[in-house]
Amino acid sequence: MSGSVRGRFATAVLTVLLAGAITVGGLALDGAGGRAPALVPVPPAADVPVGRGAAAGLAGTVAALQSRLREQPGDWAGWARLGAAYVEQARTTGDPTRYPQAERALARSLALRPHGNDAGLAGRAALAAARHDFRAALRDADAALAVNPYGERALAVRVDALVELGRYDAAAAAARHADTVRPGIPSFTRLAYVRELRGDTEGARRVLGQALRSAARPDDLAYVATALGHLARGQGHYTAALRHYATALRAVPGHLPALEGQARTYAARGELGTAARKLREVVRRYPLPGPLAALGEVYEARGERAAAARQYALAATWVSLARANGVAVDLDTALVAADHGDRLAALRAARAEWARRHTVHTADALAWALHRTGRDREALPYALRAASPGYRDAAFRYHRGMIERALGRNADARRSLSAALRQDPGFSPTGAAAARSALAALEAGR
Repeated sequence: MSGSVRGRFATAVLTVLLAGAITVGGLALDGAGGRAPALVPVPPAADVPVGRGAAAGLAGTVAALQSRLREQPGDWAGWARLGAAYVEQARTTGDPTRYPQAERALARSLALRPHGNDAGLAGRAALAAARHDFRAALRDADAALAVNPYGERALAVRVDALVELGRYDAAAAAARHADTVRPGIPSFTRLAYVRELRGDTEGARRVLGQALRSAARPDDLAYVATALGHLARGQGHYTAALRHYATALRAVPGHLPALEGQARTYAARGELGTAARKLREVVRRYPLPGPLAALGEVYEARGERAAAARQYALAATWVSLARANGVAVDLDTALVAADHGDRLAALRAARAEWARRHTVHTADALAWALHRTGRDREALPYALRAASPGYRDAAFRYHRGMIERALGRNADARRSLSAALRQDPGFSPTGAAAARSALAALEAGR
């Protein structure tokens, strides 16, 4: 599978970013492989009432707020809290039908109190980020901060939106500002992600270590430990990654992002049976495109192509639902369809996403979609652009190496493919195998 929506710890992707999705044309399995888009464990949205980050707790919160608002329909703050809870509920359950409910609740709050309602504006910013409308998210976050410069949710979403718009210098400044005025888990994790985007993985690890030491709540501890696990796994440090995921699961038993991280780590180590078993548990509870596609790749690596096809088809079904509920899905359409669907549809989606925002992930997705449709000369500048802030991702390096090989730039291709496999030898069950095969062919002069 192609590239990765891996903003690991922050971004509406960090967003309350549940919303990667796909539109897969015909789901033929022609996978050159890359990596299934990761469902990033998102930091719990700031200021969400009671039960933050836990689906069961949020269900109770939502029910209590609904009951209160039936009795006090003029409670603008209660409507803002309900809207925020719906956004968080969508994130933790994978149910995009919560987004229209959130939109209505937040609109009610802002209608009741159109001025000075930073909670309503921040909630609307979080909703826009979750739907991948990052310009609207930035606009509403700025409006909320004009009312309350210390609002944790608005500060966090502002960083997320800037990252997802590819404005990395501004995002770094916003993350530093958030850490100054409202230090805590949301600002720490966003600082770490911005550092990772610039290639400073050690700096990211130090910041996350600080966040881990400051985490007092079990869900915050689980989130940060999972982020550390993802960082370690992305560098090929699988034993360390499993240790971090175990820490997360001790804090919050059954924590889905940690379970998914464990599964992907076992897949990277070649333990495909264990990986499949754990991913089946994840998708049973959380059937989103990232883990569905990851399970498909594990099945594909085991030669179970029919089982893999079923996972990709389920992911496509989820995407249709997400689109119907206002989620922008072009990036993940490009990532998944390039390898497992309609390549021309993947290219159209990648071009559409690039027209909206210039990030490392959109650059990589466009590069790979161009490669998969035979446009390698056009693809290479985008593959180079994906690494331009210093970001080092094994799947990106693999994509670049395959593009360079197609262009006859064999020395460059060897360097890129070797770097991908050194960094993360199991970055994808299918992609890593394709990288090794291509590298062997280059070494043999083929």
